[in-house]
Amino acid sequence: MSHKTTVLLIEDEKSICRFITTSLENGEYRVVTASTGAEGLSLAASLCPDVILLDLGLPDMDGMDIIKQIRTWSQKPIIVISARVKEQDKVMALDLGADDYITKPFGTGELMARIRTSLRHTHNKTAASAKIYRAEGLVIDYEKHMVTLDGAEIHLTQIEFKLLSLLSKNAGKVLTYSFIMEHIWGPYIDSNNQILRVNMANIRRKIEANPAQPRYVFTEIGVGYRMLEDENDK
Repeated sequence: MSHKTTVLLIEDEKSICRFITTSLENGEYRVVTASTGAEGLSLAASLCPDVILLDLGLPDMDGMDIIKQIRTWSQKPIIVISARVKEQDKVMALDLGADDYITKPFGTGELMARIRTSLRHTHNKTAASAKIYRAEGLVIDYEKHMVTLDGAEIHLTQIEFKLLSLLSKNAGKVLTYSFIMEHIWGPYIDSNNQILRVNMANIRRKIEANPAQPRYVFTEIGVGYRMLEDENDK
């Protein structure tokens, strides 16, 4: 590689830090590490890394505060790597601006896949509004306001199309319930997500052969939804 992708790893557990560093360096990434939140923020500002891997339980500050601070000046991908498994922690991190959330323990393959997805999403999101989403027979043409499945047109309501467009333009990324509702219905929508669940159930009936085992739109229980990656981005 002529230019190695730089990963900033903010993690205070030495064994995990060594494991991740070795895995990424074997994958031809350049890895810079920080063991405290303050050091991580300083390196994030000075290095401008391509992606940030962040542990939430740091000795000097909570990782949630790091996400908040970084998001005031950078949109680089942030992938949380944490032992916290509660849904509210995942929702909070994603709502604050994290791109993904991996719970410990995890495998090298999963970590690499999440990094690739986050990088692709960042590289492509500026052109997302102009492209056509394609994945396993599902095609969404944003300009023509048209959805087809294996060549047959799928008739969606205006809200259903807006929902599917939002998910597909962020394909591969978890969108929280609150993020989706605010973007579709506005900031003053009731926090009850029943209206979202009803619309998603209608969408699945129209595009999924078996809504109980979705192929395109996946539920992250208690957190939100993630759409199958766009074939154009792979």
